[in-house]
Amino acid sequence: MARTVLRFVTHRITQHPDTDATYEAECLHCPWKAEPSTDSAVVDVECMSHTGLSNHRGFRRICTSFAMVVRAE
Repeated sequence: MARTVLRFVTHRITQHPDTDATYEAECLHCPWKAEPSTDSAVVDVECMSHTGLSNHRGFRRICTSFAMVVRAE
């Protein structure tokens, strides 16, 4: 009869070290979109500029990042 040994190892999820998060935004009232950036403040400034020109005040903001699961040490 074969014996089975079960072992549990704790893992965690972390941002992939070779990538940066990318921020985007799009207007909820028209087809306008902010230029994607790795700096969220740049995207926010573009949204505020669009609001100043069009009086559109609603935006969908998107943050995309890549993650990986690693053993917790």
